[in-house]
Amino acid sequence: MAPADDLDDYTIMAISSLSPGESPRLSGEDPEHTRLLAESDAELPPILVHRPTLRVIDGMHRLRAALLRGEEKIKVRFFDGDEEAAFVTAVESNIAHGLPLSLADREAAAARILSSHPQWSDRAIAAVTGLSAKTVDTIRRTATAGIPQLHSRVGRDGRVRPLNSADGRRRACELFTLCPDASLRKVAEQAGISLGTARDVRQRMLRGEDPIPAQQRARDERREQAPAEHRLRRVAAAGRVGGPKDPATILHQLQRDPSVRFTDSGRTLLRWLNEHMTGVRGWESLSGTMPSHCAYMIADLACAMAEEWLEFAEHVRHRAETTA
Repeated sequence: MAPADDLDDYTIMAISSLSPGESPRLSGEDPEHTRLLAESDAELPPILVHRPTLRVIDGMHRLRAALLRGEEKIKVRFFDGDEEAAFVTAVESNIAHGLPLSLADREAAAARILSSHPQWSDRAIAAVTGLSAKTVDTIRRTATAGIPQLHSRVGRDGRVRPLNSADGRRRACELFTLCPDASLRKVAEQAGISLGTARDVRQRMLRGEDPIPAQQRARDERREQAPAEHRLRRVAAAGRVGGPKDPATILHQLQRDPSVRFTDSGRTLLRWLNEHMTGVRGWESLSGTMPSHCAYMIADLACAMAEEWLEFAEHVRHRAETTA
């Protein structure tokens, strides 16, 4: 059960009866933030406590501040869910107010929630952790060893949706083949599809048609066959800030930045960038002379080089976000 939203609905408890919970903050509480709260004249809102364990879910800074003030009691609101639900609530609460969680905190929280709630959609976890759905998807893909691979996920609205409706249709076809008299509801639940989709699959099977519509089959085939260069272009576009810019223009802007021009490390960076900024100018004139049997190898080589630059870009952007 979620805590009440009314801040007037609280209980007074002895601070000595409470214990710290699992904080989503990797580095623990911030002493400076605690000091600022303790020195403030404002009345602090109630903290959130897990009723079964009396562990603090949200409000450790407020609790520490109360101790600094010499107080022995504190306002408490209770949460009655299990410990994993309590952690989700802790993350959600820290995203909504107070001292913001760092990017590393939010990513670590997303990884844990993916492990405890693998059925949740990327968007649902993104809403809780303050990350983008794309970032959650990346975390899910890189942590597959501890995360069950499911055929469907639960969205923010609580509805169950299949990850791939074509896979759901294939599964429904298998279930109808094994048990022709199976109810639509049972097949829909086991295949992770809607009742309407299960009904359509059965009708197609009765007519001797493919359970997957031709348009959907073609769409899935295009998705599976998307070449590496197309995927790289989508990733690069998603990670770019603002519109496309000419590399020479960006380099010129860096060269004019005093913090880059007038420091040893900055000049080293500029020299390195100049050495690696030659690009592949003039490729148009070369493409027509490439032997056709080598074209795929050359395309793979270009993609491998592009992936190295993307990895460099992700590293630099991550560093900028974590030190901002």
